[in-house]
Amino acid sequence: MNYLSTRGGVEPVGFAQAVMMGLATDGGLLVPERIPQVDAATLTAWSKLGFQDLALEVLTLFVGEEIPRQHLRTLIERSYATFTHPEVTPVVEQDGLRILELFHGPTAAFKDVALQFLGNLFEYLLERDGGQLNILGATSGDTGSAAIYGVRGKERIQIFILHPKGRVSPIQERQMTTVLDANVHNIAVRGTFDDAQGIVKALFNDLSFKSSYRLGAVNSINWARILAQTVYYFYAWGRVAEGDPGKRISFSVPTGNFGDVFAGYLAKRMGLPVDRLVIATNRNDILTRFIQTGRYAVGDQVYQTLSPAMDIQIASNFERYLYYLYDGDSATVRTLLEQMQRSGHLEVDAARHAQACADFDAAAVTDEETQAQIRATFAATGYILCPHTAVGVHAARGRSDIICLATAHPAKFVDAVRDAIGREAAQPLSLQGLMDKAPRCVDLDATVDAVKAQLEATLSTGAGA
Repeated sequence: MNYLSTRGGVEPVGFAQAVMMGLATDGGLLVPERIPQVDAATLTAWSKLGFQDLALEVLTLFVGEEIPRQHLRTLIERSYATFTHPEVTPVVEQDGLRILELFHGPTAAFKDVALQFLGNLFEYLLERDGGQLNILGATSGDTGSAAIYGVRGKERIQIFILHPKGRVSPIQERQMTTVLDANVHNIAVRGTFDDAQGIVKALFNDLSFKSSYRLGAVNSINWARILAQTVYYFYAWGRVAEGDPGKRISFSVPTGNFGDVFAGYLAKRMGLPVDRLVIATNRNDILTRFIQTGRYAVGDQVYQTLSPAMDIQIASNFERYLYYLYDGDSATVRTLLEQMQRSGHLEVDAARHAQACADFDAAAVTDEETQAQIRATFAATGYILCPHTAVGVHAARGRSDIICLATAHPAKFVDAVRDAIGREAAQPLSLQGLMDKAPRCVDLDATVDAVKAQLEATLSTGAGA
């Protein structure tokens, strides 16, 4: 399987090179040259598999022969051995509400599903092919800690994670900044997540700097992130549909950067019987507005909400969707994104807007509705939702045969949960004692130059250089 750039400026590359490249060298995102198709008989067979065996089958379609099957199996088994639930991503039912729990990994967030695998995959490729990797990423909450836990202590890897100072939950911040392994570097930027993400993209687009310092990506711009997340859509469908290929299931997905719901879109394109994919956003509703109007436009500001991991204006993975919406026409994608960069908005034609409405539903959920949903679900079932999951549950109201993705453990959002139901969620072992640990972090202005200088200073000491 080869990979292409959404902007058309990269010669086809194999899976390993795509993973190590992260962001394409022309500024685009990497996508497979074709989407593998899964027939009804295969779906039925897959529905009987455990998570690890299913992951092996799904990933093999995109990895091809670049990684021997037994090596890939070992990577998968090692990655999910860190999860506390035997099913890895179980589907639970609460008074008719189906929840896909994605928070049983080491940082209690859905990002672990992809980043435990990606960390081991990086290590495998670096050991096989030689060399070092300096990971640079931005986080709105959960990606940073999941990425750090995925690569902490790995000899050939240094990791630099940017987060918006004061705009992640206290527990999310401590999950990152209390990891004191020598290869972990946390940077708090004085700005928003979009500022941090813009800095990361700018440094990846500085091809000389990227090459000299061997930068790699863990954000959902890395194709392996999307691929690993696709697995749990197949797994959840199998638990509910019980192998009936005619059974169509909908999914409600809280999303900010479009990566999680794009993984569901990929699964649907592969042949998974998905009825509707519901994009659930908070007040930062650029994706909801696009589905409603066909116009993708930056708002006045990034609003700080109870669901901080979704406090995003510009959704990186939306570019991948545009590529498929325009049938792989990379020239049009490039033109639209250049327009977006100039004016802060882009608009698709009526036919494409109709297609987007066929692909997705969307709903924006306020903080008041988020709290009310946490309260209502707890009153009805005793089950506690994190604020992001509550956004998805609220957006799913009134729908049948729908699975809501639970993207984080509620204990990560102490204030929001306490304000909604008057108590805190019990902490999993992975979160206990975090607030008592000493943090290590550097504060910087939200500028490319400041972050670039910090990377240069750190790596010039010999770490990853």
